[in-house]
Amino acid sequence: MELYLDSADLKEIKEAFEPGFLAGLTTTPTFMHRHGVTDIDSLILELAKIVPVLQVEALGETLDEIYKEAHRLLDLGLDRQQTVFKIPVSLEGVKACKRLTNEGIMINVHLVYTLQQAYMAMTAGATYVCPLVGRLQDQGHDALDLVEQAVNAVNYYGYKSKIMFSSVRHTEHVRNAINIGVHTVTVPYKIIKMLTENNFTTLGTQQFFEHTRLMTMRVQEIVREVNPVVRVGDEVSDAILHMTRSGFGAVSVVDEKGLLVGVFTDGDLRRQLTKNGKSTLSMKMADFDYNPPVTIAANALLNEAHQLFKEKKVDNLLVLDGGQPVGMLDIQDLAKLDLI
Repeated sequence: MELYLDSADLKEIKEAFEPGFLAGLTTTPTFMHRHGVTDIDSLILELAKIVPVLQVEALGETLDEIYKEAHRLLDLGLDRQQTVFKIPVSLEGVKACKRLTNEGIMINVHLVYTLQQAYMAMTAGATYVCPLVGRLQDQGHDALDLVEQAVNAVNYYGYKSKIMFSSVRHTEHVRNAINIGVHTVTVPYKIIKMLTENNFTTLGTQQFFEHTRLMTMRVQEIVREVNPVVRVGDEVSDAILHMTRSGFGAVSVVDEKGLLVGVFTDGDLRRQLTKNGKSTLSMKMADFDYNPPVTIAANALLNEAHQLFKEKKVDNLLVLDGGQPVGMLDIQDLAKLDLI
């Protein structure tokens, strides 16, 4: 099944055709008017250079007017092997379709609302026959049944026409088109971008990225440059200042030689304030007893950090390099990478 883009937005057309999987572009005067186009011919020629196949309107009220308009556009420089002229279905339209297709020019008979109209387009040799599904459904008609009947007619009678499923309003329409077995579907870009979306796919992909980062990235790659450290002779107020400035809920405590004594956390602060009140703020860091801190080497994988956060139920890990504290790893550092 061919996938066409339905648009007149030059920017999105260039973006949509860059990957190379679209068969062509359908556009209408209505789309062009909506995007403020004032020089239709120039836009058509520009689009023809971008897309594999361009489907554009050949408007006229009579056979001769439609025929002349198609040839006028070809004379501008359009390649008949890469151009399909769209003609609204009518008696004059199918006459023009027959004359043009006899010359090897591709025609899309569109604005089809009934099987009879589709039949006339097929017998006239239309390259594409295009029912407007969304518009039909807006009016309460069983558009899918019409499209299926048109497909069945092509398959049963052996017409060369391709049934194009158009006026696509949502991704379910594309699924409908596939199930019915249409030959072509033309879709707005916002719908095309949604065709690969699925919540389970998103969750699975995120999990793959998460596990890959855990197994390949190291602590030193994400640890912040800030390293909040206080000495045993400093006061609690100094520790609070360092925690506030660094954004961490903990500080490393070292002795006068710079050797690690322990880690003082905001949890320790709350417990001491509950126990000692305001006098806590003037206490020295040497006045507290410290449990061995939960540490991790700077070159450790993030997977190890993830396990430590989980097992030790802490919010901060002291990062060591050669036994010396070089920073803190906060659980939020992993959360920012969607690893928690």
